Amino acid sequence: MSEPVLRHAGVNLGGTQDHPRANAESGIFGFWVFLMSDAVIFALLFALYGTVVAATAGGPRPADVFELGSALAETLLLLTSSLTIGLAVLAMKYDGTRRPVLAWMGVTLALGVAFLALELHDFATMFAQGAYPTRSGFLSAFFALVPLHGLHVLAGSVWMLVMAAQILAYGFDARVRINVLRLSLFWHFLDVIWIAILSVVYLQGHLP
Repeated sequence: MSEPVLRHAGVNLGGTQDHPRANAESGIFGFWVFLMSDAVIFALLFALYGTVVAATAGGPRPADVFELGSALAETLLLLTSSLTIGLAVLAMKYDGTRRPVLAWMGVTLALGVAFLALELHDFATMFAQGAYPTRSGFLSAFFALVPLHGLHVLAGSVWMLVMAAQILAYGFDARVRINVLRLSLFWHFLDVIWIAILSVVYLQGHLP
């Protein structure tokens, strides 16, 4: 009786798996558990922000310091990067050569770096207006939540460089395929968190 072919949504591991009995699904499931634990941390920070957003202590209010146009530009960058990382995964599945995968990952990395540059500019502008984390409860919660997401984007960008090196060194063996899929899940997760930040922090901050 033939060995079962290991598959996962978007990535076929058949033909590249050195150990056919290895359970690729368990590795992906474990990464989902990690993402859910990370989601709990963000949920707690969202709850904290919601309870202290009005605690400005006479300092800047959300509408005074938030650049909605910049936040929307950052959203466009991240949503586009979610598309490009998905295209990288599809290129790995259907093309199987290094060049298109690395090209789409390079575009994703460039979009992520552009997002971080805009976000750092926003933070610098806020500091110039006297909106420091220690100024009020609102600003403390803001700088606990939003920069944490930025650190995740930075980590994902570094991970993308590592994955590019692994692809160049090992090609698309089962380990690399699984790691690329994990990277794409992580990047999509960051997009979901950012949409929540845009809605709860930036858009509500400009409500009358």
